[in-house]
Amino acid sequence: MFDDKSLLFSPWFRLIANRWMIGSASEEGKGGGWWDDLDRTMRTNDFCDFETIHRFDPPEEHMGGGGDAGPMFKKEENAVVVGDVSKKQGAYGKVKTHKESKIKQLLHLDEVMSAVTLLYVHPLKSNLKSENIQNTYDPIDLAFCDDILCKVSRSFAAVIRQLPPTLLVDVLIFYLVLRALDTVEDDMTYFPSNDEKVKALLSFHKTALVDPKWTMTGCGEGDERRLLEEFPKCHSVYAALPEASRRVICDITQRMGTGMAEFVDKDLGQGTADITQYNRYCHFVAGLVGEGLSRLFAVSGLEQSSMATELHLSDQMGLFLQKTNIIRDYLEDYVDGRAFWPQSVWKKYSATGDLGYFANPTTDETKLAGLNCLNELVTDALELAPDCLAYLSKLRCAEVFRFCAIPQVMAIATLDKCYHNLDVFTGVVKIRKGMSCLLINNTTDILGVHGIFHRFAKSIMGKAIAASKVGYEDPSYERTMKACQAILDLTELEAKKAKTQASVVYGTITIASCAAAGMVMRNPPKNNSALVSTTMLFASIGMLSFMKMGLTKLMGGTSRTSLLPASKLNKN
Repeated sequence: MFDDKSLLFSPWFRLIANRWMIGSASEEGKGGGWWDDLDRTMRTNDFCDFETIHRFDPPEEHMGGGGDAGPMFKKEENAVVVGDVSKKQGAYGKVKTHKESKIKQLLHLDEVMSAVTLLYVHPLKSNLKSENIQNTYDPIDLAFCDDILCKVSRSFAAVIRQLPPTLLVDVLIFYLVLRALDTVEDDMTYFPSNDEKVKALLSFHKTALVDPKWTMTGCGEGDERRLLEEFPKCHSVYAALPEASRRVICDITQRMGTGMAEFVDKDLGQGTADITQYNRYCHFVAGLVGEGLSRLFAVSGLEQSSMATELHLSDQMGLFLQKTNIIRDYLEDYVDGRAFWPQSVWKKYSATGDLGYFANPTTDETKLAGLNCLNELVTDALELAPDCLAYLSKLRCAEVFRFCAIPQVMAIATLDKCYHNLDVFTGVVKIRKGMSCLLINNTTDILGVHGIFHRFAKSIMGKAIAASKVGYEDPSYERTMKACQAILDLTELEAKKAKTQASVVYGTITIASCAAAGMVMRNPPKNNSALVSTTMLFASIGMLSFMKMGLTKLMGGTSRTSLLPASKLNKN
């Protein structure tokens, strides 16, 4: 009967029936299955097992679906294989990632131009090959650290590499150490007990950062697993860092491990308990990162020593990024059985009292409830933005500023993408790659950052107003409007300056486009319309990229920012 694949028995029932009800229990020396001797089954503890946790895959007919679900366990090793290890977002391929088609992305010409500029005209320059770095650290171990950084976090790799040589490796190793610690925390199947996991988290700073041969085999997935298995190469570079930097990294690692250990025994399948616990978790995994970075900036001499004491603003910077990720990763975290949306928020909207209620928004009631919950959490994150802008205004090193500001503008763009968006409940929402390039190009000083925050705060406000006009009653509407208005008030002056500059720049760009097209049309290659079109396109984009970069620098000059490159700060 069970061999008939057309009969879709529950995978749980099939497992129980095959393993215990109809006889395979005899293999365990228990003398047959439950059904063979019901009296013995009901009256004795012969078939009771209160210790073993059985992990298994459902039958193949239960796989596939919209998320293209595959097996989690290798039968020959009984080891977890999570989706596609080449995919970082979307729970390693278990959850759909929402992307716009390439054609739709190409229709945003300003983003296409920004991508060309970032890739070919004015890319983020890597300082990893500087003479000071190459002479200080083992080249093979440093190359591994650089390679694994790109694998575990493409988004942070570029902004880390553009840091000044006196700070770059310190931040790179700080990130990898915490990523390794985070991998230990995230793995829900590696440790035989929670006590063992807590022990590993609490002692991580005394093992991984002290023992040059320390490794952890089989923990995590993909490149994160490789990071732990080849950690001695990271330790080699860590050991060569200045003592002050090592102290900062060790201190933050210890405190973060302690904070993570606090949450090991908490059942997070349904999220954190309330906003207080939500904030506390975000503090441990991200706020402490902000503090550690501020202290590294200070000990490097690139930022004032007072930055090391900006504990509140540093914490808020981290929370803004972490809350954005938690909001975006709703379904991914829920599928993994370790979610962070606070119950004190989502239970107000879930009709079933389950966090998964929002994951199947097929009815109007479910959609409305999901949007209400989502918008409240986005608003909660937006309220951190003023402190983030305050932190950025205190920086003086241009490279440090970009390192800090680029993730922040990506975060507010992601919040705008998530706000009032049902796609959050069916997959991972991402901003366009071209948009990312545009944001990076415009994040060179506080004027550009204010312009970006102003743009997306205005966009979110516009979405809230538009939804209200068609009858949507959002419980968080007033709070959302207040949070957006606070951002608009802080950024109004700089946004106006940026808008004026953009008008001149893009006016010139339009003229340049026409000129480029005119030159090709005046003397077109004979009998090759495709070549004409291609030449016009690339000539236009290339000219626009150069013109935009040049005009932006010409109009901005040095008067609009107090930021200085590290080379000038070091001389001072």
